[in-house]
Amino acid sequence: MITEEFSVARRLAELPPYLFVEIDRKRREAAARGIDIISLSIGDPDIPTPAPIIRALARAARDPVNHRYPESEGLDRFRQAVADWYRRRFGVDLDPQREVLTLIGAKEGIGHLPLALVDPGDVVLIPDPAYPVYRAGTIFAGGQPYEMPLLRENQFLPDLEAIPESVRQRARLMFINYPNNPTGAVAPIEFYREVVDFARRHNIIVAQDNTYSEISFDGYHPPSFLEAPGAKEVGIEFHSLSKTFNMTGWRIAFAVGRAEVIEALRKIKSNLDSGAFQAVQEAGITALSMAEQISARNSNVYQRRRDVLVRGLRAIGLTVDVPRATFYVWPRVPAGYDSAGFVSTLIERAGIVCTPGNGFGKQGEGYVRFALTAETKRLREAISRLSTALA
Repeated sequence: MITEEFSVARRLAELPPYLFVEIDRKRREAAARGIDIISLSIGDPDIPTPAPIIRALARAARDPVNHRYPESEGLDRFRQAVADWYRRRFGVDLDPQREVLTLIGAKEGIGHLPLALVDPGDVVLIPDPAYPVYRAGTIFAGGQPYEMPLLRENQFLPDLEAIPESVRQRARLMFINYPNNPTGAVAPIEFYREVVDFARRHNIIVAQDNTYSEISFDGYHPPSFLEAPGAKEVGIEFHSLSKTFNMTGWRIAFAVGRAEVIEALRKIKSNLDSGAFQAVQEAGITALSMAEQISARNSNVYQRRRDVLVRGLRAIGLTVDVPRATFYVWPRVPAGYDSAGFVSTLIERAGIVCTPGNGFGKQGEGYVRFALTAETKRLREAISRLSTALA
């Protein structure tokens, strides 16, 4: 019989508690006390998946050919649909056989990428604040995260020239993410040109997370990293159907770009998962064929919500920029609060759940993130409650 004390791998000790698990625990506790919760924390669209996509899934799910193991790289038809959409949307040409890879959600691909590229001790350049999976994937691969501060005075873009030469020499991979989660910031194509030049000079692979490119406002259309000259030579881009098509639970996404990086990620996936359900990929083909109309419709909904929330937050004295993309709003907390304390106050006094900025990195301290995943009526109610709580 084993009598020694049970222990887990040391790498787990390096991980902070997964942000949204802790937030959900607090939400459940408040709801158990009878508080009416307005949840604006997790970026999970409240808008249903469009009906044609659901019908496509139903048809494909009845086909026995889709009941067996899928190919790890994804259906040829789905990868062709991705290439067709990239050409329409961004003017970027992709070889669907070598430069497109189907993923079981962008989170899966992002988390697996360091296993394909990073050896123990290699440095990975990570934005701060950032989506927590960039750091988690790096730690699982034995890499060393190096945080690139995203500061409001620099439009939440990293200062690449501020990275020390000793770090650049050890860096193997750089994550960037625009439109940005959590700040809502966007990046011009000129920034992507700088990234390409930096990556070439220092032999660094770039991984751009473009998950939010299809939620944008005021006539703005975010570019792809791959539009920058030479970008496909130095990196890849992730995209997901989750936010664009309200398909978070469907787990379907893709990576595109440099063929050698795509192949390395495919090798990791072929050893660790069995690919995305083919019926979901068939539904994804339908989704991509409707991308323009769905994106426009969703963006209109989120823009109305953005305007309600930003006006309300400003009216009660919070400092907040107007995001041009994503469905996130990133205000500074009021004087006298830190991020976690403000979130706790909102849950306890107002039944509002948002996300503390420090959960995305130390540079997120002093901010909170609101997700525009509630109807305008509930957002107005949230502002009313927030005003009362702060008073």
